[in-house]
Amino acid sequence: MKTKSDHSIRYLMIILLFLNLINCSPKPKNNQVELLALLGSNQITNNTRLNCPSGILPTGIPIADTVVSANSNVSGFNDSSKAINGICGGGDLSGSLDVYALNLTGAGATLVLSWGGKTVKNIAGNDFIVYENSFRVTESNDRYAFDPMVVQVSFNGTNYCGFDISGFNSSVADSNKISSWPGFGGLRPVLYNMSSNPLSLEQLFTSTGSGFLLGGGDGFNIDDLITNVSCDTTVLNNIKTLGFKFIKMTSASAVTDPNTGLGYVYPHSYNNGSDIDGVVAKSIE
Repeated sequence: MKTKSDHSIRYLMIILLFLNLINCSPKPKNNQVELLALLGSNQITNNTRLNCPSGILPTGIPIADTVVSANSNVSGFNDSSKAINGICGGGDLSGSLDVYALNLTGAGATLVLSWGGKTVKNIAGNDFIVYENSFRVTESNDRYAFDPMVVQVSFNGTNYCGFDISGFNSSVADSNKISSWPGFGGLRPVLYNMSSNPLSLEQLFTSTGSGFLLGGGDGFNIDDLITNVSCDTTVLNNIKTLGFKFIKMTSASAVTDPNTGLGYVYPHSYNNGSDIDGVVAKSIE
């Protein structure tokens, strides 16, 4: 789980104060520890973000609301309901705590969601957006703290089609740049927050240039799907015509790079893979 600390003196003083309170107690209480964790992230800079999710999903926003498969054992962040309880983005420079974290490898590195039997339709432009807990390292550069993922979709829950990720740039020097990961998800910060930054469906799918969207996240177009071992031309055309019912997200580190025979490598100091905030479709029926 990744969060970005606020380095201002004000919040440092607050953290030190709570450390003192905890140390004065024989045993720190759970709520003290949880509050300290919140103080260590930019979440505390906007109190309205702490009210997300509110428990009620916004109307008119087709959020994937059903967990089909989830096996993560990441401590503190393996509650799969957090991947379907709405989008609670932390903004461009901070992450959210309301996420479901995937493992780096193994069964827990994959999450499958659906829209409760409904079909995501293929319409003009991006058809769905994946929200992951990424954020920009500083205000003045193009480097990001992210956990890339491979995104695939299926109509029948068995045959999954994905996107072209062959343009992956393995250069270590550029591995935390969005441009090094074409076709992957989990790259762009989540700006949409149901409580503090509510947006309409149209706004969520509004482009702001260079692959970025008004509400953040990574947009995908069904027309960009390609064939693979489990997705022949028939399956692919079927999805492009009918749409899809299931979406599978897998930590890039758990997917084999054909050029190396190993998982896709990205720079991080975390012990888990992608942190899923949720998925929104543009049109379902």
